[in-house]
Amino acid sequence: MIEEIAIKTEYITLGQLIKLVNVFDSGGMIKAFLQDQGAIVNGEREHRRGRKLYPDDEVEIEEIGKFIVKLKK
Repeated sequence: MIEEIAIKTEYITLGQLIKLVNVFDSGGMIKAFLQDQGAIVNGEREHRRGRKLYPDDEVEIEEIGKFIVKLKK
């Protein structure tokens, strides 16, 4: 099941998305996780927490879930 993440802006960063999902307690934990394991963004491994995600981008975080970015109007 893919969970929708609604945004009101043009884009959201990968770090912000992970923070919204409430998987980690702090930004430092998110940074360490992305450096070590990364996430799958649109089928490609990504380690940059500043990666811009736009509406309809798909993100998979291993053992956590799959997410899709949607624009909230």
